[in-house]
Amino acid sequence: METQEYKSLKKTAQALVNKLKAYSITLALCESCTAGIVSAALAETPGASSVLWGSFVCYTKEAKVSMFGLELDKLLTDGLVSMETASAMAAAALEKSSADIAAAVTGLAGPDGDGSDVPIGTVWIAAAGQQREVAVKEFCFAGSRNEVRQQAAIAVLETIDQYLAEQGLT
Repeated sequence: METQEYKSLKKTAQALVNKLKAYSITLALCESCTAGIVSAALAETPGASSVLWGSFVCYTKEAKVSMFGLELDKLLTDGLVSMETASAMAAAALEKSSADIAAAVTGLAGPDGDGSDVPIGTVWIAAAGQQREVAVKEFCFAGSRNEVRQQAAIAVLETIDQYLAEQGLT
């Protein structure tokens, strides 16, 4: 049985795919705490292959370093769950793809923390475009690990939609 969050995720993903198709915009994703939930939701929509360039799942700091060349010292200084890391992930996804825009998400879904003072439920989402303009937002979600991840996935899709509007792309 589908949860209400999952139904909302699918509906939001479908609307975004349709908008991206209407404007011929391609999207690359870099997911950490959502671990592919966003790209999976988009891929459930028929025609997603025309707009979803692909997705990078960079769950660990080592993955962020090896896949994107992010500097480990900077990641540790800024924090794995931070505005700076989300921005760097989105910029790297854009650079490594041929997509028109990219989005990234990093956060702490719980139930345990990462040893920092970042509260469980904190999520940073960034979107970037070809002109290298980056928009970043912080969220704080409540609930179980999976509820936080589902809420974060919906927020990624909504952030992309808002980014498109703010950049005049739709």
